[in-house]
Amino acid sequence: MYLLDTNLVLWTAISPDRLSKRAASLVASREVEASFSLATLWEVAIKTSLEKPGFRVDSTALRAGLLEQGFKQVDIRPEHIAVVSRLPWHHRDPFDRLLVAQALVEGITLLTSDRLLARYGKMVKWV
Repeated sequence: MYLLDTNLVLWTAISPDRLSKRAASLVASREVEASFSLATLWEVAIKTSLEKPGFRVDSTALRAGLLEQGFKQVDIRPEHIAVVSRLPWHHRDPFDRLLVAQALVEGITLLTSDRLLARYGKMVKWV
């Protein structure tokens, strides 16, 4: 299973032309299940509430669309939070750190558009 980072989730749902060829291929192949984290929906809700220019995404509609497309939801569990506290500080974004922790705990690969996250090891794949 792949866990998509927030950018990849948004690009898949809203702007698929922004996906790299490699990311688009992995997401479209469906040979391996694609998933999204509740942390992504949380981040989207916060960014929308901050009224960032050009950023207005309905997190409820986003979730419904992803589930409809066959994506699996990864909930936030206490084990994920515990792992965050032990991660090295390669990255400072709390949502991205939670995604890394979820990938570690769940034994899945995090697909990301952020090169810095690849520093966390083999369970993170930059695409």
